[in-house]
Amino acid sequence: MNRIILKTGEEARIKAGHPWVYDNEISSVMGPGPREKASPAVLEPGELAEVESSRKEYLGRAIVNPHSKIRARIFSPSKEGMDTGYFKRRIREALERRRRDFDLSTESARLVFAEADFLPGLIVDRYVGIPADNRDSHPLSWLSVQFLAWGMDARKAEILVALEEVLASTTATKKAGEDSAETETGFLGKPEGIIERDDAPVRELEGLPLRSGLIAGTYPAKGIIIRENGLSFVVDLLGGQKTGHFLDQKFNRALAARFAGGKQVLDACCHTGGFAINAAHAGAVSVTALDSSAHALSAVEQNAALNGVSPLVQCVKDDIFDYLRSADRAKERFGLIVLDPPAFAKSRTNLDDALRGYREINSRALRLLDRGGILVSCSCSHALGENRFKSMINHAAMDAGKRLRLVSFTYQSPDHPILLGYDESLYLKCGIYEVL
Repeated sequence: MNRIILKTGEEARIKAGHPWVYDNEISSVMGPGPREKASPAVLEPGELAEVESSRKEYLGRAIVNPHSKIRARIFSPSKEGMDTGYFKRRIREALERRRRDFDLSTESARLVFAEADFLPGLIVDRYVGIPADNRDSHPLSWLSVQFLAWGMDARKAEILVALEEVLASTTATKKAGEDSAETETGFLGKPEGIIERDDAPVRELEGLPLRSGLIAGTYPAKGIIIRENGLSFVVDLLGGQKTGHFLDQKFNRALAARFAGGKQVLDACCHTGGFAINAAHAGAVSVTALDSSAHALSAVEQNAALNGVSPLVQCVKDDIFDYLRSADRAKERFGLIVLDPPAFAKSRTNLDDALRGYREINSRALRLLDRGGILVSCSCSHALGENRFKSMINHAAMDAGKRLRLVSFTYQSPDHPILLGYDESLYLKCGIYEVL
């Protein structure tokens, strides 16, 4: 097996837990055998390689891609292989972690979150629901999957086999003193269908083609209906954003709804209305669902009807910057405003511009809130760290002439685990602030 030798001093970040090796951190690539006898080697896309420091320290085993700036993604600190057995073990471990927070027989959840579950570049979301055109159906399940790294894309067949086998026979280790080493923890069953959503631009950075569609089983023509926080949502796994639904905001939606009672609510960048429908159901006087996508707003209307809150929800198609400016000029007022924009900063190179955008929408939103009003402000830009996000909110409040009290600060839901040392896994910030 080939070995990637790092430049002097480049191992610190990796030893702290970060799994990526960038192209400019590599000193050389050597073939197998003792280092003093090994010959220079060329990496092939998708192959496994060992990563070593300049001082011959073993740092882990990785999948590699010479076409990417992320040259290697470490998946294990040991010298294990990456076969169907490996995938089954990692998927089973990831699934058991989700069981602490979710009833997977009834709740949709992200089963695999890439590097944070030691399966770099692999995303697996499992949706539990019913066909939208058959409301009498019992709950079924579908998988929405992404292969965002070359090494995972090359092993798609093994991964799909592992997924189906784990879901068909899920086990967990019993506690000490119990009769058996393993016990059945709940049969989740084979999914009705598997949808590949490899239309994410990040694949192009790996030299991979974009593609999406049904790759196994069946999928209802009119989509599915899932339950979240006791509410119903239409989900389009084939054409919706990302993998079909933003599962990472589930608990933040429920938390924000606690402040909605008796208030006029604005849900800006509402997508399919997650925050809006939760707020309306929790007793909001009215809810304005704002988005620039007509397709998203059509889903909001469907979801409002499904949950019996259509009279409370008004959909507005507009750009968030334009809407907030015009609402400020018109002296509109809300009691609760949710800002959940798409990632303004895809990387640190455009962070300054992104910060200006975040600061503007937060400042303008605060101008629409009187004393006692609640701002729920979110950012899904991993490049924007928590401290800079909070500083941005403070500066936005100064711009608006407002003073804020922090009520709550949360992150993505626990099915999107945060791995210490791997900052990219902590991407979603959600601050709830009260205007004083």
